[in-house]
Amino acid sequence: MSLSTFDDQGKILETRSYCLDHTPDPGKDSQKIYQYIQEHETIVGINASGLIFRDATFSNKRFYGCNFSHCTFNNITSQNMRSRTSIFDFAIFNDCNLVNSNILFTSFSGCTFNHTLFTSSDLIQSNFNGIRCFQSSFDDSDLFNSKFLKSDLINTSFRNCNLKRADFFSSKRENVSFKMSNTREARFRRNGSEIYTGTGSAQNESQEFLENSTGNQ
Repeated sequence: MSLSTFDDQGKILETRSYCLDHTPDPGKDSQKIYQYIQEHETIVGINASGLIFRDATFSNKRFYGCNFSHCTFNNITSQNMRSRTSIFDFAIFNDCNLVNSNILFTSFSGCTFNHTLFTSSDLIQSNFNGIRCFQSSFDDSDLFNSKFLKSDLINTSFRNCNLKRADFFSSKRENVSFKMSNTREARFRRNGSEIYTGTGSAQNESQEFLENSTGNQ
């Protein structure tokens, strides 16, 4: 994917450019993107694929239709961030704070999260399929209709979350807490929870849930 380029007035150009591996001056082009994000509160359609962000703040930023796939985020503070239809696929998040964020229709497929906080966020109808998540927190968040299919969730907390229609099918869960969350309205099996099947299967699913998740108390 080609990186975004800018005109003399600092506006994003529509013309195609180079990807990070082939741009003639990756340092200069990367710096322009860093500067653009720093100077703007609302960012629309920027392509920063493959860049490394370190010790930066995205707090109160608004991202619409942006591409951050394959990026690395180290020690990022991003409280009250808003994202719509943006792509973070296969990005790496280390020691990041996304508390109180409002994230809708956004894809984090294949991402790795280490010590990352999504606490008290709206993470609605977003894609977390195939993520690897370690020692992170989604506590007190709204995960309505978000997907965690085939994800690895290790030492991670989903306490007091809205899990209605959230899908955890084929996920690996070790020392994961869902305490005070509405797990009966989430999906941990292909045929769904009792709320979707209309049968008395909730007891069986609860047993499967307890067998595959630990640290629920």
